[in-house]
Amino acid sequence: MSDNSAAVLSNNLIYSAILFYALAFLAHAIEVAWSVKTPANSVKKTKLDFSRTERVGRLATAFMVLGFLLLLPGVIFRGISANRVPWGNMYEFSITGALTFSGAYLFALKKYKLRWLGLPAALSTLLTLGTAVTLLYRPSAPLMPALKSPWLVIHVSAAIISGGVFLLANCIAGTYLILDRYEQKGARPVWAEKLPTLEALDNLSYRLVALVFPLWTFSVIAGAIWAEAAWGRYWGWDPKETWAFITWVAYAAYLHARVTVGWRGRKAAWLCLLAGSTFLFNYIYINIWGTGRHTYSGL
Repeated sequence: MSDNSAAVLSNNLIYSAILFYALAFLAHAIEVAWSVKTPANSVKKTKLDFSRTERVGRLATAFMVLGFLLLLPGVIFRGISANRVPWGNMYEFSITGALTFSGAYLFALKKYKLRWLGLPAALSTLLTLGTAVTLLYRPSAPLMPALKSPWLVIHVSAAIISGGVFLLANCIAGTYLILDRYEQKGARPVWAEKLPTLEALDNLSYRLVALVFPLWTFSVIAGAIWAEAAWGRYWGWDPKETWAFITWVAYAAYLHARVTVGWRGRKAAWLCLLAGSTFLFNYIYINIWGTGRHTYSGL
């Protein structure tokens, strides 16, 4: 297969994945909308009846799985078309990040029954891929000299996996804060009745961060080793290095506050979101508009 054919196949697979993620988002939206049930000739409170939409929910999950299964070879063929790993610019970071995030959601879905998170998960994946193909796309090209290293695979793969799980934990922390606000005012709204308890959300967010934090630590260390091999120094306080370290400190503070200080609930959720915002700032702003030796966005 020629490089051009691989590039065309990659694009077609990614566009097909976008279609299925869009169908997943639509199906999840229908699942929630059709679950609202108001008894005829009754003044009782509107309730959710998910038994009416169980098939739609399973269909939405199937669409998410199909989107993931199409996006995976799409990312692989992008790498084949460039004769390298597909992590050389912002477009490739974004499609791989969307793959990792949706994969983390599907894994957690099986383990923790997170289908209630399907709507924002599908939307987030869809927006990331839509931005990638419309604003960030660049044709396959050789790597910059500094990126031609085995550490590219080691460092970037660890960072992408960590980021996907971190952002999933942030979605859960954000859900916690929304539900906590409603419960402070009284009862949950009808659409939130089936969602887990606040305690369950708090614990799940913590477990995800604790699970992947060692991998992020390894990613930061691997980046320093790579910097020494490429530029002859382990650390230079480059903007990307600095913000990667800030993200590490923020999540370390979250884990420390959770385990030793005993922070739970609202405080922990806000700290988790703060840590996630540092990761997103590094990923979006520093990659696109930042300066320094780590400017690889290709834009």
